[in-house]
Amino acid sequence: MIHPTQIQDMLQAALETGGDFAEVFVEDRTNGQLGMTGGVVDTALSGRDFGIGIRIMKEHFSVYAYTSDLSEQSLIRLAKSAAKAIRGGGAPGTHTITLHPHAIPNHHPIAIIPDGSQKRAKIDMMRRAHEAASQYDPSITQTSIGISNSIQNVLIANSNGLLVEDTRTYTRMRISAIATDGEHRQSGFRGPGAYAGTEFLENLNIEENARHAARIATTMVKAGYAPSGRLPVVIENGFGGVLFHEACGHGLESTAVAHGTSVFANKIGQQVASPLVTAIDDGTIQNAWGSLNIDDEGAPTQRNVLIENGILKGYLIDRMGSRQMGVPATGSGRRQSYKFAPASRMNNTFIANGDSTREEIIANTEYGIYAKSLGGGSVNTSTSEFNFAVEEAYMIRNGKIAEPVKGATLIGKGIETLQNIDMVGNNLDHGQGMCGSVSGSLPVNCGQPTIRVSEMTVGGRKGE
Repeated sequence: MIHPTQIQDMLQAALETGGDFAEVFVEDRTNGQLGMTGGVVDTALSGRDFGIGIRIMKEHFSVYAYTSDLSEQSLIRLAKSAAKAIRGGGAPGTHTITLHPHAIPNHHPIAIIPDGSQKRAKIDMMRRAHEAASQYDPSITQTSIGISNSIQNVLIANSNGLLVEDTRTYTRMRISAIATDGEHRQSGFRGPGAYAGTEFLENLNIEENARHAARIATTMVKAGYAPSGRLPVVIENGFGGVLFHEACGHGLESTAVAHGTSVFANKIGQQVASPLVTAIDDGTIQNAWGSLNIDDEGAPTQRNVLIENGILKGYLIDRMGSRQMGVPATGSGRRQSYKFAPASRMNNTFIANGDSTREEIIANTEYGIYAKSLGGGSVNTSTSEFNFAVEEAYMIRNGKIAEPVKGATLIGKGIETLQNIDMVGNNLDHGQGMCGSVSGSLPVNCGQPTIRVSEMTVGGRKGE
């Protein structure tokens, strides 16, 4: 993308004012997006992003700058401009940097590279999803279908001599259905995605996913309101893991831990969760939505055990976090694009399997809420306080799933919820989402088996 000698010149210019480390991130990304509303194609977009960012560090201080002007003069000007912001002077002078290309193994094979020639086939897929969802029930009044793909080529080089390149390919389908019953409207959503090419769509059971979204909408539009109070809550496997991701995972990132703004700071070796809980972030799972061969600092991703049998074992650490905390980085530096400096972020985060079956968990719950599908929420990472809407919920009565209920929200503190998990299923699954934080929006997997929280505050419209 850019000749290595140009990058070497940039890195050398970046260190002229006393910086002790410099890094360059070059990105060439193509994006494609198709959308269909009510069976009619209303979106067909494609684009290309091409740019370069440079980060300079001096001890625990860093500067980041970027440009899409890749002329040689512009790149040197960018490096020198960023270098002027380095604090404290230090030992300016001439630096000789020699880059050493590193070949990285590709763990995520792509069978069909997405391109514009597949547009007709993708429109047919969206139409299949629309028909399956709209024909599910007469109460379905609207559908919205989308297919997106991107191919991101990156080059990462730094003043330690690292030079690596990688290509990331993502494909995702989004299916939304809206059901209407008089004045009430409810929606259902499915959004499967993968670090994969168009083969992911060809192997996807599109009709099943569409009917799933429609089922959520039609069930919830006819449901009564959920009770409120302190109740046992069973959270279904798959995207139910978003609760751990948001309420606990962000608090385990060095971005928060290094500054002491996380409830998990300085708790390595302590019991922070039920002994039944083992939590992992794994960026190496083949073709998973949140996986990478290397992170956005050029380090191989890895499987990081965060909590083991309830004991806090580690954090997610990027290069700056490594400096601030005095521990090795964990291959967790990520960014949305060349316009963002990297930060410690999650990849594929999940609670590991336990010993119970889903049926045992339900049968052992006399009265409570079954949260089959979670929606959006908000979290204060410094306190781990969260508030999540339940997209699809049911009452549990006498050990059996009973009537559907709508309007339920789950409220609590992540660290307390971890300690109140008293049953963990053996049916681990993952769901796909986009995670927004300091370094932009990123694809992540959230996963878990079915779990039960012995007591949690449920917000609803009816009394307990």
